[in-house]
Amino acid sequence: VCITKDNTQLQVDGILFFQITDPMRASYGSSDFMIAITQLAQTTLRSMVGKMELDKTFEERDAINAQVVNALDEAASNWGVKVLRYEIKDLTPPAEILRAMQAQITAEREKRALIAASEGRRQEQINIATGEREAFIARSEGEKQAEINNAQGEASAILAVAEASAEAIRKIAAAIQSPGGEQAVQLKVAEKAV
Repeated sequence: VCITKDNTQLQVDGILFFQITDPMRASYGSSDFMIAITQLAQTTLRSMVGKMELDKTFEERDAINAQVVNALDEAASNWGVKVLRYEIKDLTPPAEILRAMQAQITAEREKRALIAASEGRRQEQINIATGEREAFIARSEGEKQAEINNAQGEASAILAVAEASAEAIRKIAAAIQSPGGEQAVQLKVAEKAV
């Protein structure tokens, strides 16, 4: 049992691999090298875990393993033992902590789902607004072009009427200038008067 930096008890199960390199030292260097290595592994592990918060212990397994091997190998060389490897087999927090972690994971997933849904709604509203804006611009451009076309049509009609009137006046003036034109004008005026 180890206690983390944030005061959580943690049950740690580990496997230690070692090799006897010097049988004489293994027999006489320590009263029982198996117990000595086991005790040293436990104290080193407790020390390492005590420096970490609970969440970090799950992330830093490889670092813990390496540090335990380094500490054990240094001490065990005097006992004729070479520590090859240490592996954390299992990390078990108390049941209440496991339930809290599950609740936290569930809440985090629900939060991500809500954020994704709101982002989707936001994007939908942006797309609708952009579509409406582009449709309004297209309609106004069409109305503008229609007004321009109507104005150009009216201007062309006015110009055509003015040119026709001018041509008619020119023809009347030419007719008046011709022989007998003056008498024709007087006749026309007299008819109107009558």
